[in-house]
Amino acid sequence: MPVNKDNSLDGPEAKRFQLFWYLVPVIGFFPALWTLYYRQGGKQRQELSRTVVTLTIAWLLGYVLLGVGAEASESLSLTLLVTNSLMTSGYFVTNLWLMVRLLQRKSVRLPIISKVGDRLP
Repeated sequence: MPVNKDNSLDGPEAKRFQLFWYLVPVIGFFPALWTLYYRQGGKQRQELSRTVVTLTIAWLLGYVLLGVGAEASESLSLTLLVTNSLMTSGYFVTNLWLMVRLLQRKSVRLPIISKVGDRLP
């Protein structure tokens, strides 16, 4: 019986599926960082990794700073916590939107985030 080579892990659909893992909020940061650290993959994978790492670090920094600000300030506590939750929701929705764009085979670059990510080594 002949071997079916359509189900190989090297096909374009399998590579696209691997890129979806990069866009899973919070969890995708680690394979993206691994890709950047070891300089693996092609141009698309490197660009997506830079975008994911930059987006996650920006979200995490904002999350921590807003959380600390909410703890330190009694008068602004509610405002900072609402802003924190809106920013976290935006982070998750952005990752979901990038997944849809990846499915549609469109660019997954974000205007400001990707430019900052391009400055990463």
